[in-house]
Amino acid sequence: MITEEKRRLLDLFKEGRRLYTMQKFAEARDAFAQALKIDREDGPSRVYWARCKHYLESPPDPGWDGVFTMKDK
Repeated sequence: MITEEKRRLLDLFKEGRRLYTMQKFAEARDAFAQALKIDREDGPSRVYWARCKHYLESPPDPGWDGVFTMKDK
């Protein structure tokens, strides 16, 4: 059985992904940050929070298909 807290985290992650694919990176980052308040070790939320931060600083090219291309190690 899934806890209510975990369900809330999953809902926030789902909303963050929806906003991310719409290129609403600030709103998506906020959703991932809220998920991390529930579980600061949630790996997927941490990854997408960082990607949102990256795209806010350096927006993707026109025609972006949602794929994150890692440029650094």
